[in-house]
Amino acid sequence: MSDFLQLHLLTAYGPSNLNRDDTGRPKSAVFGGVPRLRVSSQSLKRAWRTSEVFAEKLDGHLAARTQRLGKDVLDRLREGGADEDKALKIARAIAGIFGKVKGEKDDAPTFTEQLAFVSPVEQERAFALADRMLAGEVSEGPSPDDLLRRADEAADIAMFGRMLADNPKFNREAAVQVAHAVTTHRATAEDDYYTAVDDLKSRDEPDDAGAGFVGVQEFGAGVFYLYICVDRGLLLSNLENMRPLHDSSLAALVEASATVAPGGKQASFASRARAFYALGEKGSAQPRSLAAAFLKPVTGGDQGAESITALEKFRDRLDEAYGPCADDRYTMNVASGEGTLRELVAFSIG
Repeated sequence: MSDFLQLHLLTAYGPSNLNRDDTGRPKSAVFGGVPRLRVSSQSLKRAWRTSEVFAEKLDGHLAARTQRLGKDVLDRLREGGADEDKALKIARAIAGIFGKVKGEKDDAPTFTEQLAFVSPVEQERAFALADRMLAGEVSEGPSPDDLLRRADEAADIAMFGRMLADNPKFNREAAVQVAHAVTTHRATAEDDYYTAVDDLKSRDEPDDAGAGFVGVQEFGAGVFYLYICVDRGLLLSNLENMRPLHDSSLAALVEASATVAPGGKQASFASRARAFYALGEKGSAQPRSLAAAFLKPVTGGDQGAESITALEKFRDRLDEAYGPCADDRYTMNVASGEGTLRELVAFSIG
């Protein structure tokens, strides 16, 4: 099996605000000395992880990123008729394995201070451990070894990793690295001044002939380059060497990255787009992004075609300078009618 799978995608978004900064404007970056629009890797991974694509292809193999495992344990014990004080103590002890628990007098005394990825297997272990503690079969506080796993069937943890500050030996290194997507050309956010009219207001009302509300929302548009690198051996190891689940994980990742957009301001902009170009690469050579193809921003009238040309030209120049950077490649180009998503998925798995 090749060591690495690399994906390079170009996606065009019309006016949109997929991923906002702290002021509500589309996120941005300066690259090649010019401003670009940006979509963060965190936003992308969240959109993919919670997508219908992942739900369908990885049903039963998705973790929950939550502060609420202790509450779930407490609710389960309550439903079984457990003493409230004892149930609360058990729930707090189990939650504490995943992170620091809020104070006993807090409104949510079983919540952890941090979000933690909890796999389906670990959730079932937590419930079983709570039952054993309630029955007196576990006399002391629970051990992380009673609950946590270094590898299991949680596909999203296997792909995107997990950090547990208090139990680092159960951290999982991410097998999938996702870059921030940036525009291939100069791009800046713009302001949209808008008004809202009161439908029940009469034109004859003398007090105010203006709109009922005025406001501003920000947006941007452009062709975004996205780079993804997958350590396929690490992914397989993180999934306890379950090859069918490894293949399903790759299939979900490839399809989601090409078809799923972050949900920011979708009702306002309907900014749902699919990649119009995707390059898949497999091989054992050191992975590399092709972002440098756009250090000189695309400036022409056909930004899609020119982005493809710049990317492929830079890829070939790297091969000339360093030797082949991949053992095998597959291209999907919607404009030219080359390739399909189904074949790109098959290439990625093979």
